[in-house]
Amino acid sequence: MDTKNLFMTGTTAWLVRAEYGLGLLGSVVLFFAHLDEVRWIPALVLFAYIDVIGYLPGAFRYHRAHSRDKAAGQATGTEIPKVYYVLYNVMHSLVTQGLLALVWISLWGFEWALLALPIHLFGDRAIFGNFLKPFAVSFEPETHPAYRRFRGEFGAATAVVRGPRSAHSVRTGSL
Repeated sequence: MDTKNLFMTGTTAWLVRAEYGLGLLGSVVLFFAHLDEVRWIPALVLFAYIDVIGYLPGAFRYHRAHSRDKAAGQATGTEIPKVYYVLYNVMHSLVTQGLLALVWISLWGFEWALLALPIHLFGDRAIFGNFLKPFAVSFEPETHPAYRRFRGEFGAATAVVRGPRSAHSVRTGSL
C-alpha cells in the first residue's frame, strides 16, 4: 500500500495486524505488571465505552435491518445511516482516545487504567482485523462485490507480470 494504491493484500493486512498485535502485547504486559495499581471501575468504563457509543448502536441497527430484509425475502444489502460509521470511526480512533487520555491526565493525572484504551483499540485491529469503516462498505464485515472483482483482476494482472507462481501467491494471499 502506498499513497497511490490504497489497498492491502492479505499478507500486508496480516503484517499491519501483527504491528498492532505488538502494541497490544506491550499494553497488556504493562497493564498486568501494574495490576495492583489499576483502578478497575475506570479501566472497565474506558474499555467498554468505546463500543457502547461507537459500535453497539450501529451493530444493533445493522442487524435489525438485516433481519427485517431477510424476513421479507429481500436481498440483504443493508445500508444504515452514515452517523453510525462516524460514531464508530470517532470512537475507534487512536487520535480520539489519545486526546481523551491527555485530557484525563491533565485533569486527574496518569493512571494505569488508561491502558484500557490502547488494549481495546489494538485488540480490535490485531485480533479481529477491525479498522476504521469507510461509508462504501457494509457496517459489518462483508466482501464488497467491487473488491471481489478487483482482487480477481489484480491477481490476474500480477500473474501476467510475474508468472504462474505469483498467481498462486495472489490467490492465497502470500504477497
